[in-house]
Amino acid sequence: MTRSSSFMDAAFAQAEAAAARGEVPVGAVIVRDGEILAAAGNRTLSDNDPTAHAEVLVIREAAARLSSQRLGDCDLYVTLEPCAMCAAAISFARIRRLYFGAGDPKGGAVEHGPRFFAQATCHHAPEVYSGIGEKQAADLLKGFFRDRR
Repeated sequence: MTRSSSFMDAAFAQAEAAAARGEVPVGAVIVRDGEILAAAGNRTLSDNDPTAHAEVLVIREAAARLSSQRLGDCDLYVTLEPCAMCAAAISFARIRRLYFGAGDPKGGAVEHGPRFFAQATCHHAPEVYSGIGEKQAADLLKGFFRDRR
């Protein structure tokens, strides 16, 4: 198992925990120097906060832990392609690398929709690696929404 797959496994564990709480199953971790600094799953329902996406939560936690708004030596692993809000947070935090699982044609903003990092107004674009555990991420989301119907 590679280090990046173990970090994505940690993100999947957060997504599964989110699903168990009735949240949309998206999980994320932030890594620096081979260590997980922050881990979270979506908490929009439990926190009554529409901004409590996994990516935003781990960025907040890592920034607090490092006492810095800049996370330029950190990598983010997330199970689903980030939305526009999360892509903006990733840009403002200066995340070095973004690894994500499933693409999101409806709500994604990295390879779909507004393609946030390709915009001239984007201050910082991380290196992006997509499709990491894509089938697992898609299956988790499809199963969650199928069970909800």
